[in-house]
Amino acid sequence: MTVYDFSPKQRLVMKWWNMRSCGGRDAIICDGAVRSGKTLSMSLGFIFWAAKCFKGGYFAMCGKTVTSLRRNVVTPLLPLLREYGFVITEKVSGNYFDMTFLGSTNRVYLFGGKDESSAALIQGMTLSGVFFDEVALMPRSFVEQALARCSVSGSKMWFNCNPDNPSHWFYNEWIKKRREKNALYIHFTMEDNPSLSKAVRERYERMYSGAFYDRFVLGRWTASHGVVYPMFSAEKHVFSGHVECERFVISCDYGTVNPSSFGLWGLHDGVWYRLGEYYYDSRREGVSRTDEEHYAALEELAGGRKIDRVIVDPSAASFIECIRRHGRFPVIRADNDVISGIRQVSTALKQGRLRFHSSCRDIIREFSLYSWNEKSGADAPVKENDHAMDDMRYFVADMVGNRDCGEGFIALSVPR
Repeated sequence: MTVYDFSPKQRLVMKWWNMRSCGGRDAIICDGAVRSGKTLSMSLGFIFWAAKCFKGGYFAMCGKTVTSLRRNVVTPLLPLLREYGFVITEKVSGNYFDMTFLGSTNRVYLFGGKDESSAALIQGMTLSGVFFDEVALMPRSFVEQALARCSVSGSKMWFNCNPDNPSHWFYNEWIKKRREKNALYIHFTMEDNPSLSKAVRERYERMYSGAFYDRFVLGRWTASHGVVYPMFSAEKHVFSGHVECERFVISCDYGTVNPSSFGLWGLHDGVWYRLGEYYYDSRREGVSRTDEEHYAALEELAGGRKIDRVIVDPSAASFIECIRRHGRFPVIRADNDVISGIRQVSTALKQGRLRFHSSCRDIIREFSLYSWNEKSGADAPVKENDHAMDDMRYFVADMVGNRDCGEGFIALSVPR
């Protein structure tokens, strides 16, 4: 059997339910830094508790999606349970697994809480306990519907997350009200994970800045403020001259009244270079352009290069169809998850994986103007000076999600 060196906080998370001092709590909340060991210890504790206290019970483990829950929690968990003597029977098509330990069998269902409609998936069940991985990423309606299912005597609720904006509903309704919710609260830092070396901790510290550093490295619930990309430096990120690239991608933020921004990206030695751009502001120019005129500009930006793909603003249906009709470029709809995309771009900039030709004046200009909306009460950039920022975000999100399209981007995945 593999021997694990658990920290005091990890051991507390695994056995709190069986301790006289805190076993009477209805819930446990673990938040804090990425890679701090809270997910592994909590998932083990959840299963140990369920196996010890129930027989024939039904439980739920919830993630942002079932796919992410399997990848981040279930896949690493099940081999460990087998080492501890559990008999696991997994039904992938039914999104559940049965676990038998010391003669008691219980069933664990897997759920994804990605949007408001997800609440219907869990409605009507009767549960003995529920586990939420990254609860701050789930809609309140889904979480509250799942909690309402925990009607069995002795049921408990298990939450973990990385911090978000201090106006987030979970922070205000659960962490700040943990005493009235009868919840045990444990805050994790990277030092609480014995398997994380000092060198690895220092690497994570180099990856983030601003609010993301405060949240993912320091584990604080911090509001975003100031410019979105404070790590951008003209000295570090802007280049001049010619770069020989082995593959090319174009990203497009499309506008009719608002500006259109297209970026040409080339990969060289693990770094993506923005080699050129097209930026057309119809208000500034005094005349709008048609889809065909924008497509002509796209052709000119591409030149004679072989373009792997054109990544386009998902709302630009007519322009996507225009590109498809011409048949020269493969075209895909961009991932428009703003906050996730901003985090991925921040990591890319911190790691020196993006550089910008000095001729790309509009994206360089927007870096100094693109800022957080401090009046919104949540993470949201001001919807101004964001068109080149958006086309860059589409590009990075796609390159992270399609690792076969650029070897140098593997390190851009944001760690949990």
